[in-house]
Amino acid sequence: MPRHLKGGSLSEKGETMNWYAIHTKPREEALAQTSLQREGIETFYPKLRRRRTIRRVRRWVVGPLFPGYIFARFNLETSRRLVCYASGVANIVSFGGRPAVVDDQIIAAILEHAVNDVVTVAPPKFEPGDLVEIQEGPLRGLQGIFEREMSDSERVVVLLQTIASAARVQLPRDQIAKI
Repeated sequence: MPRHLKGGSLSEKGETMNWYAIHTKPREEALAQTSLQREGIETFYPKLRRRRTIRRVRRWVVGPLFPGYIFARFNLETSRRLVCYASGVANIVSFGGRPAVVDDQIIAAILEHAVNDVVTVAPPKFEPGDLVEIQEGPLRGLQGIFEREMSDSERVVVLLQTIASAARVQLPRDQIAKI
């Protein structure tokens, strides 16, 4: 389905078309997208690909970039009711009782970073000496100094400063964040 990214562009019928954020029912983003597409509404359901630990195993998982939301491009006057009552849709995101138009440039920016509607988050770059905090695992909440990456580049060495002494620990790269 081609993406038309002209602000308030006209459809083949001469209708003004805009992008809107659609609030979906919990975990029903895909159902809402399918329902709307079946009715001829253009949709965009951006997803995020990232590494997660599931049962102690590091895996790539794909989930919604904006959980509970998708985007749809339609004419508000003619399709509002159809969109609001589609399966999986909770409502159209509104401010002051008026549906909020999503700027075409926001959709274009997300599309620019996506391949097949999936955005992959690159691991952060750390420099030796960066102050980091451990985000997961038994050492969660502790701060340390980034020392170096291991040869497989999935693991890093962090120097933890404790009351009595310093300790070096090896951690998965995605368990730390810069402070």
